[in-house]
Amino acid sequence: MNASRIRRALRALGFLALVAALALTVQHLGFRAALGEMSRRGAADLALASDRLTGELQRYRQLAVLTARHPDLAPQPGGDKGRAGALLRRTADVTGALDIVLLDTRGREIAGAGRAAPRGHADMAWFERAMDGALGVAHLSSRRYGRRVFLFAAPIFSEAGPVTGAVVVVTDVEAIEAGWRGDRPALFFTDDAGRVFVSNRSELVGRADLGLVSRARVAGHEVWRMAAGPYLPERGLHLTQPLPVIGLTGEVLLDIAPARRIAVLQAAAAAALCLAFGAMLFLATIRRRTLARANARLEDRVAQRTVALRAVNASLQREVAERAAAEARLRQAQADLVQAGKLSALGQMSAGISHELNQPLMAIRSFAENAGTFLERGNAQAARRNLDRISELARRMGRIIRNLRAFARQESEAVVDVDLGAAVEAALEMAAARARQAEVAIDWTPPQPPVIVRGGEVRLQQVVLNLVGNAIDAMEGREQKRLALSITREAGRARLTVRDSGPGIGAPDRIFDPFYTTKEVGASEGMGLGLSISYGLVQSFGGAIRGRNHEEGGAEFTVELDLAQASEAA
Repeated sequence: MNASRIRRALRALGFLALVAALALTVQHLGFRAALGEMSRRGAADLALASDRLTGELQRYRQLAVLTARHPDLAPQPGGDKGRAGALLRRTADVTGALDIVLLDTRGREIAGAGRAAPRGHADMAWFERAMDGALGVAHLSSRRYGRRVFLFAAPIFSEAGPVTGAVVVVTDVEAIEAGWRGDRPALFFTDDAGRVFVSNRSELVGRADLGLVSRARVAGHEVWRMAAGPYLPERGLHLTQPLPVIGLTGEVLLDIAPARRIAVLQAAAAAALCLAFGAMLFLATIRRRTLARANARLEDRVAQRTVALRAVNASLQREVAERAAAEARLRQAQADLVQAGKLSALGQMSAGISHELNQPLMAIRSFAENAGTFLERGNAQAARRNLDRISELARRMGRIIRNLRAFARQESEAVVDVDLGAAVEAALEMAAARARQAEVAIDWTPPQPPVIVRGGEVRLQQVVLNLVGNAIDAMEGREQKRLALSITREAGRARLTVRDSGPGIGAPDRIFDPFYTTKEVGASEGMGLGLSISYGLVQSFGGAIRGRNHEEGGAEFTVELDLAQASEAA
């Protein structure tokens, strides 16, 4: 028992040590990630502040260049100094410059916008640069103005080319600082000597010693440890950005205390999750033995149920096999029924088809005999006309036989693009003899351009042939026998309309039921399956078929099919 307790205690201590190591790792990684994010934000703030400072100074830099080009400021012997001074004062008032001074080539002040006593500037580096024809830039703490200033000295060129003087624009740095003093984080701009010249903390201006205690590299970032009182953080992330245009270096110090707090919170959360997981694991271990005993009882019950389920499963498999065989027989019966419907339609048309083929054969025989007679008489032109008629009749017979062969075959293709008008033409050609025999007038005009729908060519012909055959049968004994077919487009679908002048439909809601027919019992044709087969075929194309009594008399059937993409685009 004691050994078991010791092992459990050792496991608990090992788990706690693992949790502590994980928490420290999470803290370290979280601190590094937080420093990276802080560095990106600080770099953006520093770049924004640097752009703001250089942008403010850029206005005065351009002011110096533009003012130097004014014709009234060209230093000349006996020139009007009062006029130049008035111009400089007006310019300083408008632009907010602290002072604007006009210098000659010796650095002496000729005129100025301020009231300070004139002085010489010949020994200044920025003046010498202006005399060389370039823009002189300087920043300094001026005793003359009693504040920190930026100087921009622009050369004045004579018409001949040499420099004849310079215009110096003096900018008040404190006026620029006033807009962002006190903002976070602590920003300051230092000169080459490391002395702060511009800052959003007025307490830091002019200082070279910022209370730096030590520097360290953490995750590739420079971290300063400071002792500068309340103005700078005790530990700060230090970032720099050189600004060679104004001769300063932008620097920022970001307090890393928030990053440390975030890292500690992440480590605490990770430790809490691990401890919670450990507690749950401990409870699960306690319950494991109880569950093991319950599991043993359940396994006995499962074994008993498994035997019963196997018997039920075997029974279900036999039932599934029987259902699959029944479905296969049903599909075969449906296919045989469709084929039987087509063969039945061919049987009904057999007499007319025989007449359609016999009549051209007799004509071919007659034309052939006449052609032989004409050839004996040497009349080649007349013989040629007879041969042309024979060729035309042969093509007509071939077309009839081709349509019959296509109609009689079993179509197994999936739904494809089909010319609806061509399918109607083929069905009418096969029913033409029967229509003439029944003295039915057919009103049909092929659509232009062709209407392409989704369906099966042979099955679509069977649907049309069933509708035409039913219409011819329905008009038997009527004085006026007229069959009208038309094709229209509507909302992405094609609509085929078949209308007859018969007595109409007795029960429109039952016309598509199997074995429903209005023909006499014992008639030689019709078992009531034609419309049922047609209904199934149209449904397989994704279309719809409907039948109704027309307002002006007779029956009207409509077949709606989806247009093919090419036809719909047209």
